[in-house]
Parts: sequence; structure tokens; C-alpha cells
Amino acid sequence: MNFNLNENKPVVVLLGAGSMGTAIVRRIAAGKTVLLGDLSEEKLETVATELRYSGYDVATHQVDASAKESLRAFAKKAASLGDVMYFIDTAGASPSQASPEHIIKLDLIGTSYAIDEFAEVMAKGGAGLIVSSMAGYMPSPLTSETEAEIANTPTDQLASLSCLSAEAVPNSGVAYVVSKKANHLRVQTAAATSWGDRGARINTISPGIIVTPLAYDEFNSQGNSYQDMISASASKRVGTSDEIAEVGAFLLGEHATFITGTDLLVDGGVIASLRSGKMGIDIH
Repeated sequence: MNFNLNENKPVVVLLGAGSMGTAIVRRIAAGKTVLLGDLSEEKLETVATELRYSGYDVATHQVDASAKESLRAFAKKAASLGDVMYFIDTAGASPSQASPEHIIKLDLIGTSYAIDEFAEVMAKGGAGLIVSSMAGYMPSPLTSETEAEIANTPTDQLASLSCLSAEAVPNSGVAYVVSKKANHLRVQTAAATSWGDRGARINTISPGIIVTPLAYDEFNSQGNSYQDMISASASKRVGTSDEIAEVGAFLLGEHATFITGTDLLVDGGVIASLRSGKMGIDIH
């Protein structure tokens, strides 16, 4: 059965079929074509079925979010479906889930490849959103010089930077912080160059402690640090995927057409507490 007989439907692309990305899709994708991409075929089918049962027009594509050629094929698939107006990237691994090398490969370099590849297919007036993390605001070993390197080095050469070597990024916590700061930097550059040249916008959003199924891995591995952050924050609570979706829909939508190349921190006040000295954190 064909539930939507309209032609030339805008395409909404989600890379990483997790709860935050899916919540954003539900906010913006009514009447549009949705393309889901994930490494897990099982997750793709589960999420696609849930969306289809809710009335969304959904296609799927298995993709390795850390591999340039796989991301290129994913972008081409998106373009084959129609005008790509929205790109949402939530792919990544947390410190408790992966080695420093894998986090750099997926969260930093893979995200940069995704930004590059979708810059080639975005329609004029389109918008992209990279879901980063409040970790990008935490203390890191990066200097202003190494930040400039990360912002401006071609993606194919990022892995060779000394500031991203195993010696410079000794553990998964540091790798995660550096990767999320790099997300901000790469988006700033793309907004002014490749995405801007196509007439498309791109931004990042940096969630704080958001309860998702995968978040429980972090809660269980961080000891009291997550509870300490919740206690020190102004909001005194965790956030939800639906709250992130509201902000994501704003940044992707018609009321944010003058916003590009920036990050919106949505953390309930954790970073404010860190910067005010109310709490401290050690990522080393």
C-alpha cells in the first residue's frame, strides 16, 4: 500500500538510528521520505518498522559511519530518492563502548567524512545537524594551534595529525572530548565552505546527560561522576530524547534559517557549573 501519493518529496536522512535521531525525525519528517542509515541491519529494520507503523515513508541503507566509501554510497542513495533537504548525524561511540582509536575513527574522522559527502548532495536551502556532546566544552589537550589544524586539514589527512596520535589521545575519555570539540570545528569550517557554497546550512547540537538505552552503559561505567554532574547542574535532572528533538527540529527548520556554523549546548547547566567552579572533572 502506498500511503503517500505525492511526488518530489523532500528527503530526510538519519545516520545512526538511535533514539535521539529518531525523535528528531519524528518531529520533521511527516510527508517526506526518510532514509535511515546504520551499521546494524537489525536496528535499521526495527526502527524502520516503528516509523512505518506511524505513517512515515522509510527507506534503509546499511552504512559504516567510519568508512569514506560507505558514507559516499549512503549519500548517493539519499540523492537518488529526491532532494536531500535534511541530514542528521548521530553516529558515534561513547568512552565506555570503544577504544580511543575507534572513537577518533568514528566520532571524529567518520563524522568529518559524512559532512564532506553530504556537502556534495544537499539541496539548496537544506540543513544539516551533527549531534555532538557537551564533552566538546570540557577541558582538552587541544591548543588554539591544534584546533586550527583539526578545523582546516582535509579529512583524508586528519589521521596523520600528531594531536590525534595515540600519545596525544591516551584514553577513551580524552578521545571523546577531542572528537566532540572537533565536530564543532569541522562544522564551522563546512558552514563557511562546502555547505555554504551549496546554499545549505549545518550546525551542531551538544546534548548533556540524556537518558537513552545506550546511555545506561555510561551510567554504569562512570561511577558517581554522572550523578555528581546532575547534582551540580542548575536543572538537577537528566534530559530526554524528546527535548533534544525539539531543539534539533528548530535548528533544521524555517525559524533558524540565519543560523549556520554554530553549536547549541543543551545540557541542563552542567558546563555552566563546570566553568563556574561549582564542580570539577578529570578526563585523564
